[in-house]
Amino acid sequence: MDVDNAALIVIDMQNGFTNHHSRHVVPVLAGLVERWSAAGCPVVFTRYLNYADSPFERFFDWSRLQHAPETDIVAELAEQAASAYAVLDKPAYSLYTEEGVALIEQAGWKDLVFCGIATESCVLKSAADAFERGHSPWIVTDASASDAGPAVHDAGLVVARRLIGRRQLITTDDVLRQLAPRLKAPVLE
Repeated sequence: MDVDNAALIVIDMQNGFTNHHSRHVVPVLAGLVERWSAAGCPVVFTRYLNYADSPFERFFDWSRLQHAPETDIVAELAEQAASAYAVLDKPAYSLYTEEGVALIEQAGWKDLVFCGIATESCVLKSAADAFERGHSPWIVTDASASDAGPAVHDAGLVVARRLIGRRQLITTDDVLRQLAPRLKAPVLE
C-alpha cells in the first residue's frame, strides 16, 4: 500500500446498518480512523441514502434508510465524520458515483482502503469498482461487518478474494504497520 497516495474509505457506518451483528466494528473503526487521521492521511465517509421507488424498494420491498436517524452516521463516529476529508452521500452500493469518481480523480488517490458495513455489498462493490478502475483496493477485514451476520460477512470476503485478490484483504494491524513511520512516537516523561 502506498500510504502517501491512499485514502481510508469508511462505508455506510449509519444507524440503520448498525445492529447486534455489526456493532462490534464501531470501536475498531473509531481507532482506525483516529490513527489514520493522526498520520495525516485523508478519510472519506460514505452514507447510503435510499429513496422512494429505488431499486431497493422495487426489487427487495426495502424502504429503510430514507430518513434520519437511520441515515445518520453512528454517534461514536459522527465527530470523526464531521472532520473527515469528505462525506459522500450515495444512492447505490458503490462509492463510485459521479461525485465519488471526481473526488478520487481530483485527489489523485491510487490506493483505497475500504472498511465499514456491509462487507458483502457496499464494501465489496466499492472495492471491485476500484479494482476495475485501476486503483489498488484494500479491504480491512476486521473493520468491516455485515448487518446480516458473520456468515454473510465471511461470504463477502470469499467473493472479495475472487474479485480483487486475496492479498488485498488485510487487517487493522496491517494498516497500522503501514502507518507507523508517519505516526509520531510517544514522548516519555
